[in-house]
Amino acid sequence: MDHFEIARTEEGLGREEIREALLESLKGRTLKKVLILPPDFTRYHSNAGYITNVYYHVLRERGVKVDILPALGTHVPVSREQAEAMFGDIPYEEFIPHDWRHDVVKIGEVPADFVSEITEGLWKRPVSVEINRRVMDESYDLIISPGQVVPHEVIGMSNHAKNLFVGVGGSDMINQSHMIGAVYGMERMMGRDHTPVRKIFDYALEHFLSKRPILFVLTVTTAPGGNIRTHGLFIGEGRNCLTEAVKLAQQKNIDFVEHGLKKCVVYLDPSEFKSTWLGNKAVYRTRMAMADGGELIILAPGVERFGEDDQNDKLIRKYGYHGRLNTLAAFEKPENEDLRENMGAAAHLIHGSSDGRFSVTYAVRDISRKEIEDAGYLSADYDEMIKRYDPTALKPGMNRIGEEEVFFIPNPALGLWINREAFTE
Repeated sequence: MDHFEIARTEEGLGREEIREALLESLKGRTLKKVLILPPDFTRYHSNAGYITNVYYHVLRERGVKVDILPALGTHVPVSREQAEAMFGDIPYEEFIPHDWRHDVVKIGEVPADFVSEITEGLWKRPVSVEINRRVMDESYDLIISPGQVVPHEVIGMSNHAKNLFVGVGGSDMINQSHMIGAVYGMERMMGRDHTPVRKIFDYALEHFLSKRPILFVLTVTTAPGGNIRTHGLFIGEGRNCLTEAVKLAQQKNIDFVEHGLKKCVVYLDPSEFKSTWLGNKAVYRTRMAMADGGELIILAPGVERFGEDDQNDKLIRKYGYHGRLNTLAAFEKPENEDLRENMGAAAHLIHGSSDGRFSVTYAVRDISRKEIEDAGYLSADYDEMIKRYDPTALKPGMNRIGEEEVFFIPNPALGLWINREAFTE
């Protein structure tokens, strides 16, 4: 049975309200072994850390065996420090790293004709459905999948089945879903529900996981000043919990600006953003708000590499963020087999470019200016840049600095910014 909680004020749901809803979701269940699939530290503001902590302790007190498999996708495993910050007092040894290249089993295939139909003929390949083998282990009485619904560049709105087929999924689904989203077009999908990539995940869930005992625990959150506010909690075993969460997330996590932004400054918290792979949310989430010829400045004190793993880092350095058409041309060249075998990386290169519409400047400390520029961006020294654009002095939204107007975003992961004029057109 679905259980939804909507906050009555902008302060969000209290911890006790959330706890009571989680306890309600366990009523009537006889459990011996449970698998929890929380997001990793890149979704810190989802409040899934607290939710996982509550479930873990309540279930352990009832004598239930609990395994925790963070939905890493292609990200690096959660560190001990990150686990403590996000999940509290759960012992670090309880976290099982997901190996998306090797620790998965194929459970089905989304047919090519279905993919072609939903992408308007832009993609005509079947998609293999792979998932971490533990999800298919019948010794689990319940699989709990917590996470945040928020605008997303690949699927439109994040979470639900994405947490399964990407978070603990395999290479073909991860790579093809990202490439399909890139080819179909981010601007056609971001902030929307029934996108082609979402339809692929819905198909896979209905056809290949319908008999598994999966409980989705979805949040809609904001984090003004870094403080998590949970505006809604949507718990259910079907799709309705996602449908309702999307409606609230569209209200809370999409910010319309009245005109295209000429200058936008985005700050990337160093505890959360270590790579351009993650940091390019600053590009994804603002591109629908940026004016042609505008300037996007990314303040990234913690970014020290491009890819989240060595293979993707190498591909980004080799091919760079040079736009959709250049990336697709490179993708089709026979000699570039390394790029075709890593479609997720190719899609990322498309997502991370402005396609020449506006400039992107990365202000970093730990990557050389030449490396940044070779990757296709403009480069600036972080410590020099913050003398003019101090993230501790800027307020979210529009600021005036001297003669210029600067739109400031303190965390790009929590929203989507859209030029209302262009959106209306």
